[in-house]
Amino acid sequence: MKTDLEIAQEAVMEPIARVAEGIGVPEEALELYGRYKAKISDEYLDRLKEQPDGKLILVTAINPTPAGEGKTTTSVGLGQAFGRLGKKAVVALREPSLGPCFGIKGGAAGGGYAQVVPMEELNLHFTGDFHAVTSANNLLAALLDNHIQQGNEFQIDSRQIVWKRCLDMNDRALRNIVVGLGSKADGFVREDHFVITVASEIMAVLCLAEDMDDLKKRLSRMIVAYNYDGAPVTAGDLQAVGSMAALLKDALKPNLIQTLEHTPVLVHGGPFANIAHGCNSVRATRTALKLADYCITEAGFGADLGAEKFFDIKCRVSGLKPDAVVLVATIRALKYNGGVSRTDLGIENLQALEKGIVNLEKHIENVQKYGVPVVVTLNSFVSDTEEEVLFVKRFCESRQCEFALSRVWEKGGEGGVELAGKVLQTLETKRSDFRVLYEDSLPLEDKIRTVAGEIYGAGRVTFSAAAKKQLKKLTELGFGSLPVCMAKNQYSLSDDPKRLGRPRDFELTVREVYVSAGAGFVVALTGDVVTMPGLSRKPSAYGIDVNEKGVITGLF
Repeated sequence: MKTDLEIAQEAVMEPIARVAEGIGVPEEALELYGRYKAKISDEYLDRLKEQPDGKLILVTAINPTPAGEGKTTTSVGLGQAFGRLGKKAVVALREPSLGPCFGIKGGAAGGGYAQVVPMEELNLHFTGDFHAVTSANNLLAALLDNHIQQGNEFQIDSRQIVWKRCLDMNDRALRNIVVGLGSKADGFVREDHFVITVASEIMAVLCLAEDMDDLKKRLSRMIVAYNYDGAPVTAGDLQAVGSMAALLKDALKPNLIQTLEHTPVLVHGGPFANIAHGCNSVRATRTALKLADYCITEAGFGADLGAEKFFDIKCRVSGLKPDAVVLVATIRALKYNGGVSRTDLGIENLQALEKGIVNLEKHIENVQKYGVPVVVTLNSFVSDTEEEVLFVKRFCESRQCEFALSRVWEKGGEGGVELAGKVLQTLETKRSDFRVLYEDSLPLEDKIRTVAGEIYGAGRVTFSAAAKKQLKKLTELGFGSLPVCMAKNQYSLSDDPKRLGRPRDFELTVREVYVSAGAGFVVALTGDVVTMPGLSRKPSAYGIDVNEKGVITGLF
C-alpha cells in the first residue's frame, strides 16, 4: 500500500477556483494562495448571511488509542461519499499544528484515499494563519513587558502575570523560563512560560469570533495580568487590540482547499481539544452551512473532549445546532480498550471486544444526552472479522443508533457510501432535539461537576486549594456565567490516561482554574495536562526531508 504522502502527491488537483465554482463561489470572491489554496473574502461572506443553512453533521470518536480511529479520514471520506451520491456537501476541518506534525501524532489531512490536498502545504505553513496567531500572541507579551519597563502605569503585579508567550512547536524547554536577565535596560527579571500556539487564547478567540468587530471585542477582553489590588489588566488596557487585529486580518478568513475527489473543504483554526475547545472556526462552519446542503465537521479527540466542547462551548456561543453525529470507532481500538496489547490487535478476540466496547457505549450515551441522533461507524481494517463487526453492529442497534462500516481509507468516497446512506436516512427519519448539558446560571463549580459526572462518569470531583480560590475570585469578577472548558488527557474518560474502557465512580481532581475572558470560557486543568508538549525519543521530524527536486518526503 502506498503511503499517505505518495497518494497525495500523485493526486491530480483541480484549480481551487473550479472547486469553488462547484459550490457557487465566484472567482472574484477568492483570495488565491497559488493555484490550489484560497481564502474567501469578507465581502462574499457578508453576502452569504441571508442564505438558508444546510444540515450540520458532527464527526467525533471514541477515546483515541495508539491503534488509531481515523476521525479526520472518516470526515473527509464521508464528504467524498456525499458527492458520489449527488449531494452538495462541504467539509469543515481544523488546521494542523506543526508541533504534532514533527512530533508523533501526525498531521490532520486524513489518510489513504480520503485525504485533503495539497497535503504537504496544509500540514506545514499553509496560508500562515498559525504564524499570525503566534505573532499576535507574542506582540501582546512584548507590549506587556514593555509596559512594566516603561513605568507600570497599571501597577501590574509581576507575580500575577497570566499571559504566556507561544510557539507552534513541541519544545518542553520553553515551558518554564526566566526573562529580563541582563542589564536594567533588558527589562524586569521574572518567571515566564510558553504554550504551544494552538493553546493560545488568541487561537480560541479567532475560532469563536463572528467577524472583525467581534474579534476586536474578544481580544480587548483577554486578561494578561492582575494588579497589586487583584484587579484584572486586559489587552485593551495595554492598547494592543488594533495591532493584534492587523496581524490577524487575513487569518480571520476561512481557507478553501479540496479532497482527493475534489470535494470542497474549509480548513480554518485549530485549538487543541485537550487544552482548549478543539473545534474549527465558527466562521468556517457557518460558511459551509451556507454554501452546501450538508456541512460535515469534526471536533478534536474523543467525544468526551471534542464533542462536549463543540456542544457546550461552540454551539452555545454561536447558536449552531447539529442535526446528527457520526461516532467513529475501530475494532482494534475497542480491543485495546479491552486489554489487548498492540501486537495482538489483529487477532480475533470477541471477549476483549466485549470488554472494551463499554468505551463506545459511554460515548453513545453522552451524545444522546444532547438530544442528537447518532450513527456509529467502524473504520475498517483488513484484520477485522465478520463476527467482530457483527458484534459491534448488534451492540449499536440495541442502543438506538444506526451502524455502518466505513472503508474510506482504502476506497475513498466509494468506501463511504454505506455510511453516507445511513447518515442521510438518519437526517430524514430522526429529529435532532439539541440541548446543552448545563445552564449558564449554574455556578462554575457545579458546571465542572456536571461535565465530570455526566460525561466522564466521575463519582466525585475534588478541587485543590488553589482551584477553589480561583473559582471564588472568577465568580466575584463576573465570570460565573461562562461555560467551562475542561483540560483533560484524551486517552481516558478519567483524568488518568492509563484507565481505559469505561472507568466508573472515580475521583477527578481539578488542580487549577483560569478564565479565557476573550474566548468566553473558564478553563479547568485536571491531571497532568501540559500546554507545551515535548518531543518523543524518535520524533517524526527525523524522517522528514526534501529531495533535489524540491519534493517533500517522509511526511506520513
